[in-house]
This record gives sequence, structure tokens and C-alpha cells, in this order.
Amino acid sequence: MTRKIAGFFKLLIAAQFVLVAAQAGAGHHETKPASQDIVDTAVAAGQFKTLAAALEAADLIGTLKGDGPFTVFAPTDAAFAKLPAGTVESLLKPENREQLVAILTYHVVPGTVKAADVVKLSEAKTVNGQEVSITVADNGVQINDANVIKTDIGASNGVIHVIDTVILPGS
Repeated sequence: MTRKIAGFFKLLIAAQFVLVAAQAGAGHHETKPASQDIVDTAVAAGQFKTLAAALEAADLIGTLKGDGPFTVFAPTDAAFAKLPAGTVESLLKPENREQLVAILTYHVVPGTVKAADVVKLSEAKTVNGQEVSITVADNGVQINDANVIKTDIGASNGVIHVIDTVILPGS
């Protein structure tokens, strides 16, 4: 019985070694440059339809398809759904374009800031000129009161970090 247990542990250790080696190899392939820009990457993901509509209404698609690089803290459709009823519809109206631009540019930091860099920061200056606070805890990273739920989605002109809440600039 002891031999079986020892054999099992050897097999388990070997399996873990293979898994770690495979993950390291998989990570190596992620370094190749992404072929789609931030906008196309977000649209292809399927969970940023509201963000895409907002970028179009704010006339920011051309900017985020530009050279960059940009770091975008991208709220999901579910994040936009948390806003009070009618908020998104109101922001998408042409007369509210300036407010929409202020909100969307508050989600963008100039340059490429990967997750490994984000965790070393306590704040970051956004394209709109205001700073977001960054909090690192055992349960993850927060940008203001939004949880970062996925990191380092590569794009040809930057990186996307997915957040679960729309962050709003101060007035």
C-alpha cells in the first residue's frame, strides 16, 4: 500500500511538472503581437457592446484605433447595466457627448500598463486628466470601486483590463 501511495505521489509530481511546463510554454506564445486594435479586440470579445456603442456616440473609435499605446479599463455590458435605469440611453444622446467623452476617457491611461505594472501603482493619470486610484488586495485589484476581473488582453495598440463597474470621474 505504501508503494502505491509513493507511486501515486511520483505520478502527481510528474503531472504537475508537465502542467507547469505546458503553462510556461503557453505563456511564451502570448508574447507575439496582437493583430487587432483595442476597439476590434473589444468588439470581438462580445461582452463590450455597450462600450462600443458609447465609443461610437462619443466619436472616440478613431482615437482608440490609433497608434496608441493605450491601456483601457473596459467595463463589460454587465457593468453598464449596473448604472441607474436610463443612464446609458441618456449618455448616448448627442447633447450629452461631452459628459460621455469625460467618462470614457477616464477609463483610458496613456501607454501600455500591464497587470504586473498596475499592482505596483496606487494611482494612474487618465487621458481625461484625472487620476484613478488603484488598490491591490488579496482578493484582487480595484480601479476606484471597480474590480479588475481579467487582465492583459493584448491589442496591437495597447492592452485591455476588464472591470466589473463603470468608473466615474469627479466633477
